[in-house]
Amino acid sequence: MGQAEPLSIWSLIAEASVLVQGVMGLLFLASVVSWVMILQCGAYQSRVKSLFVRFDKEFWSGVDLAELYNRAKVGKQNTVGIENIFRAGFYEFSRLRRQGATDPGVIMQGTERALRVALAREEEKLEANLPFLASVASVSPYIGLFGTVWGIMNSFRGLANVHQATLATVAPGISEALVATAMGLFAAIPAVLAYNRFSARAESLSGNFETFSEEFTALLHRKLHSSPGK
Repeated sequence: MGQAEPLSIWSLIAEASVLVQGVMGLLFLASVVSWVMILQCGAYQSRVKSLFVRFDKEFWSGVDLAELYNRAKVGKQNTVGIENIFRAGFYEFSRLRRQGATDPGVIMQGTERALRVALAREEEKLEANLPFLASVASVSPYIGLFGTVWGIMNSFRGLANVHQATLATVAPGISEALVATAMGLFAAIPAVLAYNRFSARAESLSGNFETFSEEFTALLHRKLHSSPGK
């Protein structure tokens, strides 16, 4: 019973070879960074979704667009997602009209261009951490497997110096090598689950943004032709 302590997880990590310890350290760092990104991405996307629901409801409540723009402009430091798209489109629309552009086509082309740029920026923010999570999810198991193979190889090489090989002789080396595989899976599983969830949510929010942009463009088009001089 007193010999069980050397086979604890911490002792296995401490007694592993330098290369295997380096693999474990890399996987631990990747896991920590991925969890930070998971929390950040989850909080940001949840905020964007809740603000979209609130702003979309307010937008279609019949409020004056200039008043809504001024409100968003006052709180521009806190605006994300749909509010930034609305601000970019309405600002360009108002700017072109103030400059005296009389051709509706020119005004709408400039507005649509501003909306596309703002939409691309917001989509980029939604997907900011996804490439890293995808990399951790796909690469971590292979990094862990590399550490395991290296550790097992060293264990069997060590048998050359042992006259009688027993399970007790090779068990510690194989156990410490398998810890690398476990750490690879520990890093990869949360990353792949988070990637699938956040990529689906980002795609859904991007679709909502695109729909809003099209509806907003149609609304500005009607506004432009119903009151060309205002």
